[in-house]
Amino acid sequence: MFEWFHPQYLKDKANKWTTQDFVKDKTLPELYELINTYKPEFIWSDGDWEAPDTYWNSTHFLAWLYNDSPVKDTIVVNDRWGQGTLCKHGDTYTCQDRFNPGVLQKHKWENAMTIDKRSWGFRRQSHIGDYLTAQQLINTLAETVSCGGNLLVNVGPTADGRILPIFDERMRQMGSWLKVNGEAIYKSKPWTYQNDTLTKDVWYTKQVGPGGQTDVYAITLKWPVGKLVLGAPEPTAATQVTLVGYTGASLQYTYSKPTKMMTIHVPEIPISSLPCEWAWTFKMTKLSN
Repeated sequence: MFEWFHPQYLKDKANKWTTQDFVKDKTLPELYELINTYKPEFIWSDGDWEAPDTYWNSTHFLAWLYNDSPVKDTIVVNDRWGQGTLCKHGDTYTCQDRFNPGVLQKHKWENAMTIDKRSWGFRRQSHIGDYLTAQQLINTLAETVSCGGNLLVNVGPTADGRILPIFDERMRQMGSWLKVNGEAIYKSKPWTYQNDTLTKDVWYTKQVGPGGQTDVYAITLKWPVGKLVLGAPEPTAATQVTLVGYTGASLQYTYSKPTKMMTIHVPEIPISSLPCEWAWTFKMTKLSN
């Protein structure tokens, strides 16, 4: 939303936000130009922590955006429109950087986070340990989507616009995982349970088909050796279980009604035949819940 060192912004800041030269001469004209020229579907505003929304003329702009702009029927905005607006106003809540509540939220939300644990920008002095691993990124993705959130992954380019190889590698690793497991993520919805009641590090999503049938996906962050014990799903006689991306047969399972324990029998699969390297997705059809 703002440029920290723009002279007009610094002047308005020195005047304790009683003047709005930066907003009137730069920020708002650019926002109107972006909307009218490019007709975006999402505006991700930022820089809410220093000045109140009255300084930014946020309510005036948003009223125009939702009522009179060329994208009034399709536009979506976040919650960063001035001091005190976080997690209160907006189509999607970001609440804070790296917001990952771990439970289902009543309002649509987004986890805005960075591959570099310490910065949103490029750092020359960074070390390999400063970057999230592919496993950590995919874990975060599964947790976020299971709880109904979007994941925004930031990378910091260099001054001349280059993306470092470590960022490129991480994004490609996430892409390779999504190529196999995308059906558990894209267009998915939160299920009745977000994580399993018995086994740690298992996160659920669901897909509802055209006929109303529901497929449930259990994303386990650790490879289950021999079996995967689940407490949330309640299978029926028609339930089938498959490992997404695995070309072998459907998996066998047993279910104990008294203990509500579903045990999926996981075969010994050679590493070369595993569908992916991190986090594996078990698809369950025709559950009773």
